[in-house]
Amino acid sequence: MIRVVAMSACLAVVSAGHALAQDTAKPDVAKGQAVASQVCVACHMADGNSAQPENPKLAAQFPEYLYKQLTNFKPQGSAKPERENAIMAGMTANLSDADMRNVAAYYAAQTLRPAAAQDKALVALGQKIYRGGNPKTGVAACAGCHGPAGAGMPKQYPRISGQFAQYVESQLKAFRSGARANDPNGMMRGVAARMTDSEIKAVAEYTAGLR
Repeated sequence: MIRVVAMSACLAVVSAGHALAQDTAKPDVAKGQAVASQVCVACHMADGNSAQPENPKLAAQFPEYLYKQLTNFKPQGSAKPERENAIMAGMTANLSDADMRNVAAYYAAQTLRPAAAQDKALVALGQKIYRGGNPKTGVAACAGCHGPAGAGMPKQYPRISGQFAQYVESQLKAFRSGARANDPNGMMRGVAARMTDSEIKAVAEYTAGLR
């Protein structure tokens, strides 16, 4: 009886370890490429370098951030997604958790072809806010979380350097209005709520040129 119990315990430990290994399995980039070529390519291009400024560049973004956004877009039964977007809800509806991890890993491994800043006057103001914030209105410096070069911080803050100015502007305004509310602890909503339209546009222009 003792041997049987011991054997059962060993099998339970092995099974649990096997399940954990499956849960933490390394993403399959090749499978992620297949998903990207079938589901994502029309808006984000095959390599994640979108040609349309309303669609973000995904190339070289942190896989953890991409995975989080995909899970936030994905419909969950009758509940509203954490990040509401009719197009992305449709795109993610039939993706499994493994699909999302795989495609996130694939796009993260691609080389970013960065956007560029166009307006020197806006860049000057954007640089000032990005690096030092606006102490008078309580706007925090973007560099504090996203880094001096916009490289972000894995698992916490996304890379924003070289992103389309139009996209960054639209997301800051969405955070400000509350239309986008999937930021941890409301951090981005708190910052954007204090920003004017001109400050948002300037910061967006500056980040497009960051390297």
